Amino acid sequence: MAPAQELPPETEAVQLGDAAEKSRVTVVGSGNWGSVAAKLIASNTLRLPSFHDEVRMWVFEEILPSGEKLTDVINSTNENVKYLPGIKLGNNVVADPDLENAVKDANMLVFVTPHQFVEGICKRLVGKVKEGVEAISLIKGMEVKMEGPCMISSLISEQLGINCCVLMGANIANEIAVEKFSEATVGYRENREIAEKWVKLFSTPYFMVSPVQDVEGVELCGTLKNVVAIAAGFVDGLEMGNNTKAAIMRIGLREMKAFSKLLFPSVKDTTFFESCGVADLITTCLGGRNRKVAEAFAKNGGKRSFDELEAEMLQGQKLQGVSTARELYEVLSHRGWLELFPLFATVHEISSGRLLPSAIVEYSEHKPNFSLVQGSAQYY
Repeated sequence: MAPAQELPPETEAVQLGDAAEKSRVTVVGSGNWGSVAAKLIASNTLRLPSFHDEVRMWVFEEILPSGEKLTDVINSTNENVKYLPGIKLGNNVVADPDLENAVKDANMLVFVTPHQFVEGICKRLVGKVKEGVEAISLIKGMEVKMEGPCMISSLISEQLGINCCVLMGANIANEIAVEKFSEATVGYRENREIAEKWVKLFSTPYFMVSPVQDVEGVELCGTLKNVVAIAAGFVDGLEMGNNTKAAIMRIGLREMKAFSKLLFPSVKDTTFFESCGVADLITTCLGGRNRKVAEAFAKNGGKRSFDELEAEMLQGQKLQGVSTARELYEVLSHRGWLELFPLFATVHEISSGRLLPSAIVEYSEHKPNFSLVQGSAQYY
């Protein structure tokens, strides 16, 4: 056998430098969408030389009916048997139940958990992430604090002191898992180069990603459309028909745009025509878990709670639309905007049992009182 050839010092240094510059990715979350995100990313880290092959995925540990730990099963079968059964994630995906260990070497963090858990997760990660780490949020929701609404990307940035982009789009996870064509939008603030890096990390022949310089617009589209999907589910459950559902979607898009621009005047009109906007609204109102559970809620006349239906129908997955509607209602009430957003307000009032499901049409057709917020009429 020929002796191993020594590399010249300068060549070795270049190779070591290249290795040091490779990005390590950790997915924080392992539900349905988190597992699909890991699959997309893992396929790209194998082929892109700027990324380490291995993709860590933080898994909230659960014991399966078989008595096995979920992380052990994922690592032995390469499949999330609870939240994405039947789909191979990629041999380079490693499930890790230890949050701090999962993120310690990463310089790119992908957050994809139910929005109500984000603040607790971030508090655990303070001081535990690498300096200069970049983050992206795939989470659809908001936190409501005393000072007002806080977007999840802002929460991550403020808690961890890092930049956070967002990825939203017409993305029903199970369809992407079986590689049906889909699109998504990356929202970024200033650094186009970082946005392009996220685009490369997520893009595949069946998942097309485009960057838009509008974090708040992209994120609010992804957040608010779940509330409209609850309304669409009520319409389906009451068998009101496609004309009514189309009207609800149109009114919903109008309220999404108006609310976004009242909160953040920098939000761009064009964002609502990206995948994160009208496309995500359509697909979520036609399919998806929020519409599905809201349909069951309406069929039962509102007599069975969303919590009960969620536990029965979603096998551990979480609804976002009902909690977002409640948080949205708090913001609208606090700011005196309830009459401006009759659809948003009515969704919460039905979800909380104050109104019957049939009120979705009776109330959504009330005309907004534009005098409540000076100049707001221009957003409609």
